[in-house]
Amino acid sequence: MSEPFEILVVCLGNVCRSPLAERVLRMRFAELLGDGSPAVRVSSAGAWALVGHGMDERAAAELRRLGGDPDGFTASQLTAAAAEAADLVLTATRELRSRVLEEAPRALRRTFTVRELAALLTSEGGDDTAGTADLVARAAARRGVGAVVEYDVTDPYGQPQEVHREVAGVLDRECTTIARALAATLHREARAG
Repeated sequence: MSEPFEILVVCLGNVCRSPLAERVLRMRFAELLGDGSPAVRVSSAGAWALVGHGMDERAAAELRRLGGDPDGFTASQLTAAAAEAADLVLTATRELRSRVLEEAPRALRRTFTVRELAALLTSEGGDDTAGTADLVARAAARRGVGAVVEYDVTDPYGQPQEVHREVAGVLDRECTTIARALAATLHREARAG
């Protein structure tokens, strides 16, 4: 694979959920594919971003607890170009998924909530020959089959540390599921290519 697989994670302000998911995904891909792997690039943005701000301190504390590093993060505004360029767009909620699709309607088959995609990947039987684009397309084709119980990740902004911990647990679990499925596919593509 010559071009990296681009993942964009979107929440509201880009200071809690999406940077946490971005950094957790980066950690998991580094564990699964090796540090510095050029196979995947993960970024994040906010639909109403607090542009230029760092991670919320409570979210950053949870990222550190999970073994990640919030240093150097700055919030960015969601753009149609970023959503269009991504191979996969993950949002915190269904409402944000709709917002992304208002900006980039052609991204429909590549845009999921984090929890939605994790559930679809978990319930899938798997195809050992599929590529990353096929994996995403199969997940899109399976929408509405009843695999998804909960779509949204609670917004912890301004909430107590316990809420941030709960959200971090959800994002860690779901992002780990997504990273494992994509890493397995990327390994197969690397061996085949």
